[in-house]
Amino acid sequence: MSFTTELRQGADSIYNAIFEHPFVRGIANGTLSSEQLIHYVKQDFEYLNVYMRIYGIAISKCEEREQIQMFNEQIAFILNSEIHPHQNFCERAGVTYESLQGYSLAPSAHHYTRHMLNVAHEGSLEDILAALLPCPWTYQEIGQRLLEEVKPTPEHPFYEWIHFYANFASDVTEKMRLWLDEWAESLSEARKNKLREHFDNSCRLEYEFWDMAFTLEEWKV
Repeated sequence: MSFTTELRQGADSIYNAIFEHPFVRGIANGTLSSEQLIHYVKQDFEYLNVYMRIYGIAISKCEEREQIQMFNEQIAFILNSEIHPHQNFCERAGVTYESLQGYSLAPSAHHYTRHMLNVAHEGSLEDILAALLPCPWTYQEIGQRLLEEVKPTPEHPFYEWIHFYANFASDVTEKMRLWLDEWAESLSEARKNKLREHFDNSCRLEYEFWDMAFTLEEWKV
């Protein structure tokens, strides 16, 4: 069994909790409120800004051009392609995408970004991949599950969102997995446990991000 397969199996309960979260179920059922959609987009826009910066940190630690190319392509993907599911939410909420940019991070989103930044600054490339991987991997599985379950027609309010993520990032997810599997082969069990910790924490924070959007989480004081 590959290392990333072990990671995925170990986090299965977290993945299932994400799939059953009310926000994800609200995408499936088309029942999310405008306020929830707006809060999600505000937070995800800022989250993805940090995600791109972590790709930049990863590039600074790369030794091969293939690695640099992959991280650079993913920055371009976020800038040019991942705006489309955001726009689907904005259209449903009746607001413009531009009006939801530049807001402060809510507590759970702040925690998630600082977790990834800390790993990126203090760790190696395998640490960075372990912390980054849950984001594309969970979204890909959410999209695929919702596409199979809902079989949305173009009339579904989140048709574009579901189709986008059902076909989302399979190449980059597989590339990250292949590299992490290869690098993990020579690591000690103690190092592998540290990577598991990064991966599991990011999975937990993916759940918290959905919960933050559903509950309209803000700082209490």
